[in-house]
Amino acid sequence: MFQSDELIKITLLAFEGISAFHLSLPCMVFQDIFVGQSPRFDLKICTENGTQFETGSGFGVVIDRDLSAIEEADIVIIPSWPNELAQPSEQILVALKEHYAKDKLLVGLCLGSYVLACAGVLDGKRATTHWAFIDQFQQRFPKVDFDPNPLFIELETIITSAGVAASLDCCLHIVRRLCGSELANALARKMVTAPFRSGGQQQYIPAPINAKPLTETSLSLVVELVEQNLNLSHSLDEIAERCAMSKRTFTRQFKVTYGCTF
Repeated sequence: MFQSDELIKITLLAFEGISAFHLSLPCMVFQDIFVGQSPRFDLKICTENGTQFETGSGFGVVIDRDLSAIEEADIVIIPSWPNELAQPSEQILVALKEHYAKDKLLVGLCLGSYVLACAGVLDGKRATTHWAFIDQFQQRFPKVDFDPNPLFIELETIITSAGVAASLDCCLHIVRRLCGSELANALARKMVTAPFRSGGQQQYIPAPINAKPLTETSLSLVVELVEQNLNLSHSLDEIAERCAMSKRTFTRQFKVTYGCTF
């Protein structure tokens, strides 16, 4: 954990076609939210050549720092790469490899893990990314163990996160890891978000609820009835009984089916 009077240097990589959301989210967590109070992070944004480029959101951005900004960073963050998954330049990959060789923190948010995989720093490691790209990534990078479930994975000096909103979970985790839970919780309150979300991506992956014929005690039927009566209270014991299961069996079956707890 860093000392309270020591600014943690973060370099955020921006690039042509970047999502404005993915660019601004780390700025919010590590910089903007500290307006009016003592900062804890020194955030710099760089591009490959330090120039103007177009975001994927339809407007231009001017960045005056190039990849040399990575050299002094404690943390380098790669926001989500564009969905087309263009090959990162050799200049970017070399800069990331050099940062990794210094045993400093390297973060891939959402499809940012693609860039880390291209750099080879994920070889032999467990990582995550947006669930919709897991199969594609696993085929392209067979040396990487891509796990589709966690919201983020920290292994040694590398952190990878799942899609979009999970980037916020990941950034708050970094604050918690380096500056303590008190600060992370305070930032989460300011942003009106949960300081920590349990569960994984499985709960967000589309899956047919009524894949089997409904019976009176069918799990999917009972869940459907609960969804239709969300204004009422539903205890775990009551729902398990309606499914003709013990509470333990119901809990296990529900998690297997829906990827989260009831």
